[in-house]
Amino acid sequence: MSLARSKRGIELSNQHPSANQSQYPDTMCFYEQYRFECGDWKWGNFKRHCQAEYRMGETCGMKLVYLTVPLDQKCQLCQSIDKKSRRYEKTKADYSRWYQDPTRQASAAKALEDLNALAQEIKTIQADRQNRMQSVGNIRRAAPQQRYAAQA
Repeated sequence: MSLARSKRGIELSNQHPSANQSQYPDTMCFYEQYRFECGDWKWGNFKRHCQAEYRMGETCGMKLVYLTVPLDQKCQLCQSIDKKSRRYEKTKADYSRWYQDPTRQASAAKALEDLNALAQEIKTIQADRQNRMQSVGNIRRAAPQQRYAAQA
């Protein structure tokens, strides 16, 4: 609270002392941005505090890019897609080899089931990645990454 003089004497104001300052860039908090080679990105470390939030350790909720750090690796979703694609190709090669052998029909049937399951998982992850790229402003963007990191 700040004190202000008026005709009626001293009044209390609920405005924060920095409310009269310019709205940009002091009212935003700045963060590092990590950009993966696949084009995806994630928020990094907190870099600069704004004047809108005066309490120590608190942020205003607005995130602006302080510095973009390029990374030479793919995001978790792309890594998961790559792993599942390699597994799909191996299972496909196994299936084509086992399909020719009459003693390996059960193995071929199991490989075919695995192929269908892997294809569905890859489509699901690609759809999640596409949705994630379209919802840039969503603060919960990291949630799909954690879900697929444990499965891979």
